[in-house]
Amino acid sequence: MQKRAVALGLFDGVHLGHRAVLRAAADAAAKNGLLPAVYTFADEMAGKTGEYLYPPAQRAELFRACGVGLTISAPFARVRDLSGAAFAEKLVREEYVAYVCCGRNFRFGKGAAWNADDLRAFGEIYGFGVTVVPDVEADGIKVSSTVIRQLLKEGRTEQADRLLGEPYCILQTVRHGAELGRTIGFPTINQPFRQGQLVPKHGVYVSETVTPDGRHFPSLTNIGMKPTVHYHGLPLAETYLDGFSGSLYNKTVCVYLHRFLREERKFDSVEALTAQMQDDLRMCREFSKGCHGLNT
Repeated sequence: MQKRAVALGLFDGVHLGHRAVLRAAADAAAKNGLLPAVYTFADEMAGKTGEYLYPPAQRAELFRACGVGLTISAPFARVRDLSGAAFAEKLVREEYVAYVCCGRNFRFGKGAAWNADDLRAFGEIYGFGVTVVPDVEADGIKVSSTVIRQLLKEGRTEQADRLLGEPYCILQTVRHGAELGRTIGFPTINQPFRQGQLVPKHGVYVSETVTPDGRHFPSLTNIGMKPTVHYHGLPLAETYLDGFSGSLYNKTVCVYLHRFLREERKFDSVEALTAQMQDDLRMCREFSKGCHGLNT
């Protein structure tokens, strides 16, 4: 079994700070003839409070995009009560770890009682190298998942995107909806958010949708509870793809949020909703003219 250089952490959102840790693991692997890997947790928030940004499968896709193809997903219940020494020994014995990389605030072991300095000490005992990656700043603030969550809840997608390193992405399977959009000339795809997942501020966004065959479409995305029609369930993203024809039902589609346009609201009639959608679409097209990636 080839020895591994692993990036340690939850990596929710795989933001700029996380990417620095992933790069460090990839570099350590290349320099030492090791296999780059991520050691993370199968549970979305791994015992933390709050809503998760991206589910595990989406994080794994981002890890691969960052050059780390192997993801080791440990059930959090199996490691949360280990001592720091037991956790370090487990990495070497069960996961073939020869090098580890983590952020400055990485904590591990029962009660998160051990820190990055302790990890260095355990590396000397158990024979693995350690790189502790400094904090990363963007827009003059420390990059963190907590800050990104707050920005998205406030609809400040452009600021969140700069901290993430790319636009925030809704990567979900398209489900059937009420199909009202088809009757008013705006057929949409529906992507329900998952239980426990962060939902950005309710409202309408300029977005960009990438279909499974790799085509990019300017789009409008409404996030919320569809107040103009009777809808009961988890919040969802309802997206109109400008210029698209065809069916995406049961396909996994990526929707990037670019700019918050307006609050979600209930309209007195379908006609009023249609008129507002026309206005929103004009703004979407104006925005898209300056973004080469939003051309069909």
